Amino acid sequence: MEQLLSEQLISQIRQSFEEMKEPVQILFFGSQDNCEYCADTRQLLEEVAAIDEKVSLNIYDLKDNADMAVKFNVDRVPAIVIAAKDGDQITNLGIQYSGIPSGHEFGTLINDIVLVSGRDSGLSLEVREFLRHLTQPLHLQVFVTPTCPHCPRAVLLAHQMAMENPTMIRAEGVEATEFPELANQFNVRGVPQTVINAGMGTVVGSMPEKNLLAEIMRAVN
Repeated sequence: MEQLLSEQLISQIRQSFEEMKEPVQILFFGSQDNCEYCADTRQLLEEVAAIDEKVSLNIYDLKDNADMAVKFNVDRVPAIVIAAKDGDQITNLGIQYSGIPSGHEFGTLINDIVLVSGRDSGLSLEVREFLRHLTQPLHLQVFVTPTCPHCPRAVLLAHQMAMENPTMIRAEGVEATEFPELANQFNVRGVPQTVINAGMGTVVGSMPEKNLLAEIMRAVN
């Protein structure tokens, strides 16, 4: 099987991973049934996990491991969950990606791993305060394409937000071209597009955290 990552890219990732503090657990969910990108996504994650011992990878099947899929809110494949790992304890931080993280989104994957390893969202105090006191579920779906240079920033921001209150917040990057029915359901015409709580709010473009917070406040109230 041909390696997906070049030696040059592996070297760059290794440099990024030098910033890592705590262990990270990647959970991959695939399927034997008509999943065009499952094999490539799995191989990509295997190659990334092999770069640093702080990164672990578990492989699951959507049907055979339905209990795990339910536990981590996964209902489409390929799916990636990036969780915190402390000994045998795996903590779901609400950070997900649906689709293969290719093109610009490969950078999102690497940034997510470093973010989770730091155990700190890096968000402003005002944003943290609001998110921590959320009392109703918040689902952020950020629709992206591999060729979109502004998309990684939007996905990362949603993932930072989930970290603040994972019991209430789930943030999912969605590769729009792989899930066209979902993209059509939310009338995605341009990317990045962040859909808040299944259409209660929508933000097009990458924006500062305070602007996204204002939209979230409108949607949840």
